[in-house]
Amino acid sequence: MAESIDWQRLADAVEAACAALMRPGESIEDLEQTVPARAGLYVIHGSERARQALGLEEDGGASVPLYVGKAERSLRSRDLRGHFSTGKTGSSTVRRSLAALLSKTLDISARPRNPDKPERFSNYGLEAESDARLTEWMGANLTLAYWVKEADLVLDQIETAVISRWQPVLNLDKVLAPDARLKSLRAVLATQARQWAEEQAMR
Repeated sequence: MAESIDWQRLADAVEAACAALMRPGESIEDLEQTVPARAGLYVIHGSERARQALGLEEDGGASVPLYVGKAERSLRSRDLRGHFSTGKTGSSTVRRSLAALLSKTLDISARPRNPDKPERFSNYGLEAESDARLTEWMGANLTLAYWVKEADLVLDQIETAVISRWQPVLNLDKVLAPDARLKSLRAVLATQARQWAEEQAMR
């Protein structure tokens, strides 16, 4: 028998999460030692300048986070070691989306996530210098805010409710209508990664 949901407690948790996540956020360097190694939600915020660079001037403004995500085990490892680390683009949907939106600005070149065994090109990585430029741009232009969940709450339910409320532009799942331009630009880099693999195979 499925466990019943305490809807009032869920609603209270969503409100608490939204309040915490709407804080302006902190730089990655400032959070590196302080973000807890606990489960919770996190958001990525971008300044007006960052949104303009991403072509998001009319996406709802700075009051709406760019991305909402969840860390089932550790906010520290998911946020800092995943999304904001060079070499992690192939395993980070946030980095892939940012790379797609900044592909011309940062002169991004896509590669297969695993060049030795190229496959699943939609999960592309980047060549080393492109990846480093993306990390530098993220560190200079983005901030993070987070919310730590109580032990017995279901994190996925809270994440779903928060995404449903804000419809953040970099989220492709759980939103009503994923951004068409973002999906198109990601497809361009996926094709670029595939073409690179095909060229390498012909050598």
